[in-house]
Amino acid sequence: MDSKTPALSTADKMKSVKAACDGASAGPKKDSAMKHLQAAEKAHTAKNDGECNRELDSATHALA
Repeated sequence: MDSKTPALSTADKMKSVKAACDGASAGPKKDSAMKHLQAAEKAHTAKNDGECNRELDSATHALA
């Protein structure tokens, strides 16, 4: 399998999305992203990587 960018582990992805959320300007996009990030953290604690990744993707999308 030839992938140009290695897949991030869930923990690395969480760090990346958290940094993006922390650096975002205050407003409704950041509020929405933070809700998804909190849900992702909860899913990560429950060892539900699938749900965690979906929430992280939603948080990233909310910031776009």
